[in-house]
Amino acid sequence: MSAPTTRVLPYTAETIAEAARLIAAGQPVAMPTETVYGLAADATNGEAVARIYEAKGRPSFNPLIVHVLDMDQAFDFGARPSVAAREAAAIYWGKAPLTIVVPLSPFARISRLVTAGLGTVALRCSAHPAMMDLLRACGTPLAAPSANRSGRISPTRAEHVLASLDGRIPLIVDGGESRHGLESTIIKITGEEVVPLRLGPVDAAEVAMLIKMKYGAKWKGLVEAPGQLESHYAPSKPLRLNVEKAAPDEWLIGFGAITGETNLSASSDLVEAASKLFEKLHEAELQDRPRIAIAPIPDEDLGAAINDRLRRAAAPRHG
Repeated sequence: MSAPTTRVLPYTAETIAEAARLIAAGQPVAMPTETVYGLAADATNGEAVARIYEAKGRPSFNPLIVHVLDMDQAFDFGARPSVAAREAAAIYWGKAPLTIVVPLSPFARISRLVTAGLGTVALRCSAHPAMMDLLRACGTPLAAPSANRSGRISPTRAEHVLASLDGRIPLIVDGGESRHGLESTIIKITGEEVVPLRLGPVDAAEVAMLIKMKYGAKWKGLVEAPGQLESHYAPSKPLRLNVEKAAPDEWLIGFGAITGETNLSASSDLVEAASKLFEKLHEAELQDRPRIAIAPIPDEDLGAAINDRLRRAAAPRHG
């Protein structure tokens, strides 16, 4: 008997209908979003969510982001957003990748596997039409972490998903290359503060300013959101950071004037670098050199989010 394979279908109305059928049957489906590809399943179905964990090999204590049509749908399924959280959602959702962690009702219909047993849930509303079409077709919130094996490089194209999850999921909806190439910013609003849990394309300080709240220090408590594990987004090879001259056994990813074998942005454009980050890590992983090096990235603006990812990718692995 041949090994199971995963279908890759272009984003069309017919493909969305097939994806919705699979999700109704409790299966996870890989979907394009404006950040990276996500692995979507019915967030109210514990078995369906378990299949996400199974496909990704994801640690059970790392919660999943739930995609919703809007905050009203999230409220219907048991989320309890504050007035400030609703204000932030009204400004950013459907326009920019902002995830907001909010409390859950004890009677929420969201599976406990989604929240990893926490009393909060991470919510976002994608700007990608394919994900929004699927949410409308399914009529339920969708748990959707990145569509890759846990801890590995996040996928920005359908072929990246296929390389990581072929045979582990039934369908990949191909919507082309992700626009941002970097996961969403995650915030939590506590008291009068906007607290960043994960850096990303949206400036959390700007969120605080627009909703007239204080900007808090980065959260140092328990894991409450995706991307807070020490070792995460990791290639299979050792990664060395802030390298200006590579060793003979290293494949160097350059930035700006440090050219390397490949380059995140020859013009030192941080937006371009963010969009290419995972693409270049995938490229480096396929080379015959046993180690990866990457040039220094300015630790400011979007560069801070890039360096956050890189520090996790380079963190020592245990077990």
